[in-house]
Order: sequence, then C-alpha cells, then structure tokens
Amino acid sequence: MRASVLQIAVRPDEPADERRARVGDLVRRQDASDLVVLPELWTVGAFAFDAFHEHAESLDGPTAREMSAAAAQARVWLHAGSVVERGPAGELYNTSLLFGPDGRLRRTYRKIHRFGFDRGEATLLARGVETVTAVLDGDATAGPATGPTANPASGPTAGPATGSAAGSAAGPATGSAAGPAAGSAAGPTAGPAAGSTAGPAVGLTVGFATCYDLRFPEQFRLLVDAGAELFLVPAGWPAARRAHWSLLARARAVESQAYVVACGTAGTHAGVEQAGHSVVVDPWGEVVAEAGTDEETLVVDLDPALVAKTRAEFPALRDRVLGVPAPR
Repeated sequence: MRASVLQIAVRPDEPADERRARVGDLVRRQDASDLVVLPELWTVGAFAFDAFHEHAESLDGPTAREMSAAAAQARVWLHAGSVVERGPAGELYNTSLLFGPDGRLRRTYRKIHRFGFDRGEATLLARGVETVTAVLDGDATAGPATGPTANPASGPTAGPATGSAAGSAAGPATGSAAGPAAGSAAGPTAGPAAGSTAGPAVGLTVGFATCYDLRFPEQFRLLVDAGAELFLVPAGWPAARRAHWSLLARARAVESQAYVVACGTAGTHAGVEQAGHSVVVDPWGEVVAEAGTDEETLVVDLDPALVAKTRAEFPALRDRVLGVPAPR
C-alpha cells in the first residue's frame, strides 16, 4: 500500500480559495498512490480562531467539492484533513473527511478532544462524541452510496466504510511476514520511488484522530478494539511542542502495534509557528519517513501484513486486563 502524506504550508498571504485549488492539484499528482493524507484545518489554519466562523462550511461546501473531484481524478483514498464544519443548528465542528477513489464521501469524524483549555477551539467548537473507523476496501464502487457532497448515511460519527469493525476483538490477526518498504521523503510535487511493489489498500481498517487527540491513548485503545490497523492523524501542531508530536506518534504506534500516519502543516497560523515534521511510524515504533519544516510530500510504502505479524510475534494486546471489552 502506497501512501502520500502532504504537509501543506498555510501562509496568511494565500487566500483560502487559491490554497484549496493548489492542494487539489497536489492531490491529483498522487495518482500512483493508494492513500493520500492532508493536515488539519489547512484551509484556514488551526490557530486562526477568529476566522473559524468566516471559513466554516457544510459537508458539501467548497473544500468537499474540490477534494471529492481530486480523489476521483487520482483514483485514491483521500483523507482530506479537516474543515471547520457548520452543523445543522449553526454549531461548529473540527471535522475530518474521507473520500473514496470514486470521489464519494465515505466517512467523517468530528474531533473529540478540543485544544485550548478555556480558549480557542475548546470554546468555539462543539466536540465529537464517537470514535470512527473505516475499511479501505480497495474498490471504488464499494461502500455506502453516499454522493461526493453528501453526509454519510449514518452521520459524521458513523463506523467503517464497508462492513462494521466496531466492537471487534483487538487480538492479533493472521497475515504474511513481509515488512514495510523504506519510506521516501520528497519535495512538494515528487512522485513515488521507482520499483515499488506496493499493492492496493484492500480491507485495511483505519482509525481517525485529529491533532490534540494524539495525547489521549484511551481513544486509540477504542480504535484498536474496533479493528484499527492504521491511524490517520491530521494536525496543526505548534513548533513549540514538536518533541511531544514525535514522541506521541511513536507511542501510539508502539502501544497499539499499528501504523501511524501523522500529517502536520508548515508555515504560521495566526502567528503560531507550525512544527511540520509529518511522520509515518510502523507498528514497532520505527520512523519510516519524516518531513522537515517546509511544505513537503512524503511517499511511503506500507505493508498491512506487518501489523498482523507484529501482533502475532509480540502479542502484548492479548495480555490486556483493564478496559478490555467483554467477550461476545
């Protein structure tokens, strides 16, 4: 499975419409990948709190339309990062969007843990209430018949795109022993490394988290219990706490024995310098690829079988005692 991680620069002198079109073009160039991941709130900036109301949009708004078209043209699964979603009663959410290779909106996830304590996101946005997973089925025609500009039938906190993974046991699965190919770090428009043997993302279960969620391991335990093998974590993480970003991404991978794809932004949001350093971590906690501080694209090959292999060879999840779901 090949993944492209697009670390987008958010510059105050670039209008949101221009950035939206530019990022759409970047996504279209990733047509050799299976999965493309964008950062959190890249259209407005994660710390641009004063602009949240102005830039809020519905799930059939300009960002969803552009990303739907880009996903369909590149024939990729696209985690389009997150937008400030305006809900039905006017409430605002930090909402992630997952599009299938046919451009259909397959899943949305409303960020559960809002950052800011008594300020910023924590006071301006409503919080999500459910964890979300999705199965990347590798078939552009599979999954719910949700149009590219429509909310999924089960709502923004719905479960997997094809088949329910909720409530499944987190024990090791069977699989081949192949390890991941080495990741490559490339410039903003770079393509994948030559000679890759990456295959389609068939049946892989991904779990959703956003930025500050990374600090809450209980969310990731729930996602593991729902079958997650890969965590997609868009973020607008500040440079002042970059060390935490790297540490937490590796910790979530190690404790869950799963891949972590954590995509941050470059540039400055409302005067807050961004950490960049998007990172891909394997189930052993090894860094497969890591970006710098500027806009950059990582193109990496992931082996979903490594998750099963790791959980079988070192079955720590089997020894969990606290908070384990009761057997069915």
